[in-house]
Amino acid sequence: MAAGVRASQPQVLVCLGVLLARWVAAGLEALVIGEVHENITLHCGNVSGPRGPVTWYRNDSEPVFLLSSNSSFPPAEPRFSLADASSLHIKALRPWDEGNYTCREVLNETRWFQVWLQVASGPYEVEVNISSTGRLPNGTVYAAKGSQVDFSCNSSSWPPPMVEWQFQAPESSTEPFGNNLTVSSFTLLLMSQNLQGNYTCLATNLRSGRQRKVTTELLVYFPPPSAPQCQAEMSQGSLTLQLTCRWDGGYPDPDFLWIEEPGGVVVGTSKPGVELLNQSQLSDGKKFKCVGSHIVGPELGASCVVQIRRPSLLSEPMKTCFVGGNVTLTCQVSGAYPPAKVLWLRNLTQPEVVIRPNGRYLITQNGQSSTLTICNCSQALDEGYYVCRAENPVGVREVDIWLSVKEPLNIGGIVGTIVSLLLLGLAIISGLMLYYSPVFCWKVGNTFRGQDMGDVMVLVDSEEEEGVEEEDAEEEEEEEEANEREESAEEICKHGRVHRVTALVNGNVDWMGNGLQALPDDSSEEQSDILQEEDRPV
Repeated sequence: MAAGVRASQPQVLVCLGVLLARWVAAGLEALVIGEVHENITLHCGNVSGPRGPVTWYRNDSEPVFLLSSNSSFPPAEPRFSLADASSLHIKALRPWDEGNYTCREVLNETRWFQVWLQVASGPYEVEVNISSTGRLPNGTVYAAKGSQVDFSCNSSSWPPPMVEWQFQAPESSTEPFGNNLTVSSFTLLLMSQNLQGNYTCLATNLRSGRQRKVTTELLVYFPPPSAPQCQAEMSQGSLTLQLTCRWDGGYPDPDFLWIEEPGGVVVGTSKPGVELLNQSQLSDGKKFKCVGSHIVGPELGASCVVQIRRPSLLSEPMKTCFVGGNVTLTCQVSGAYPPAKVLWLRNLTQPEVVIRPNGRYLITQNGQSSTLTICNCSQALDEGYYVCRAENPVGVREVDIWLSVKEPLNIGGIVGTIVSLLLLGLAIISGLMLYYSPVFCWKVGNTFRGQDMGDVMVLVDSEEEEGVEEEDAEEEEEEEEANEREESAEEICKHGRVHRVTALVNGNVDWMGNGLQALPDDSSEEQSDILQEEDRPV
């Protein structure tokens, strides 16, 4: 019986092949797509109601028996089974299961149904490669600004998938990268900051419609364009030194290392570049170096140096103020780094008493120059020592200023005294000139009076005045002798000579300049006698 069955199978298959050829030509077939490693069921036509015995065949180069509802024929493989008494159920689908399948049903008549099975695989894994500059510990990749970056995307799929790249900038929506880019690899020649964001590779199996995607965040890093800048300053509310290093303009923020010089002792490391030092770590002239390093270079980093100095003070040691007036004390600070804090204190006995600005005290600060203005000076309240103190974390310097408060001077009395002294001096000088140089006085007087050549001015000494009084007393007795003197005086004035008095004639300047020595042509004896008489007192 079994031999008869085996003999009849080739005949059935030959007839099946002829029928399938006609059926395919007629286009009567169904398409089913299955996933590798999954189960799938192929239905024997779209028929409802009672079903007759069915037999399933695989149509390759020739029909191959797979399964029959007749229990006398075992399935070709254990993965094959009947579902709902007519459908072919395949477990753990494999890629080579793809092909054409035929169902033969016998019920009143023989019917044939064909199913085309396609097998799809993946995409299961999508691998993205970006030739970036580096990778952070959390997996984020970064590239240096201006560098070249290559992108590639691979996926295991059957059939090979369609690959599309998408880009999403920060705080923006996702958009296709380029014009519906479907290639698996591409290159960006010059990375810029606007190309920073999320890159997504989307792999699509066109047969099954299954998609898988991988998103990679790419950061664009660049170092600061300029050199770092260092500064030292006092921290708020204390004399602690704060070192600050700034290196702006890069992304991400650089790292900083503070080093003490000389010696190379590491003071500290921090991301913001700020370090606090106590006074035990400080000394005048010490240097601190800040070295900044960035993730994309330069390799040796960049640096800057600060040198700390204690302050120096310069001020006037003494100032004077008049009672009721104003005075300004000035204190000039130099050489301090970081800049010093300037305080004004009152009296050496209590230097801790700090002067606060109020109605009488005005304190101004212009750079490192500080002034203290005292209004309405009082000898009892304001006279004494004032202390200017300059302090920074490196050191403290003080300078003392003595303020003397005095009563205001009587300016009117001083001016009157000076004028009186000047007038007295002029009077003394005029008297001396009048006494010792009558010719000069006569010249000055004639200048103002404008006398004629015939005018005669007689100057008489005190002894001459006494002689005149005696002559008046004896006038009667010496009347004749007086007449003779008048005749003699007329004769002397005629010749330009003086006896007992000195006659000065206006306009004869040369004659006066020669001290009355220019005489007419007289005998030498008469000139000598007259000069001798002039030298004698009258």
